[in-house]
Amino acid sequence: MHPIEAESFRRLRARLDTSHFPPLTRAVVERVIHSAADLEYATDLVMEEGVLERAHAALHAGAPVVVDVEMVAAGITRRETVCRLKDAEPGPGLTRSAHAVRLAYEEVGPGALWVIGCAPTALEELLALDADPALVIGLPVGFVGAAESKAALRESGLPAVSNVSEKGGSAVAAAALNALLYHPVSSPTTPFASPVPPVSKEKP
Repeated sequence: MHPIEAESFRRLRARLDTSHFPPLTRAVVERVIHSAADLEYATDLVMEEGVLERAHAALHAGAPVVVDVEMVAAGITRRETVCRLKDAEPGPGLTRSAHAVRLAYEEVGPGALWVIGCAPTALEELLALDADPALVIGLPVGFVGAAESKAALRESGLPAVSNVSEKGGSAVAAAALNALLYHPVSSPTTPFASPVPPVSKEKP
């Protein structure tokens, strides 16, 4: 980890106690907060540790990663991603982002990790499909449809990371996926390790 990044996480932890979160939840919360410099994500994000554990295993076993826009893909540097937005076309009752989701599902099939950080309609289309995802990181941003689409994701019962408010975006969605990518794979006798330096009680 670069010294500037390590110092950033140290300051984050000095301002916010994340030690009560289980390992993967803590990793996601910290990465998202780090990407946005927004401590409110600690209470805004919604996820379950067991869901993250299964998604983490699927990701490190090679499950495909699908993103809704290239900006999300640009933030994920350790894994190739699928983005079909350039190939998509809008139609009656169908946005370009929604069509891109259909095209991506035709390509990857069930068991993928979906990372949606821009378009609420992409998340809505994914919910309409029988996609059987390993995980849906649903963090679209906006005043129209974003909070509603994320609420629908939570109500769907799909394995997910979401947030309650209207905020979100490509950077935070990529950060949530990166938290799972960067987190080490545990062995049967080794618990999950922390992806960032130990907490320092020293004030920033």
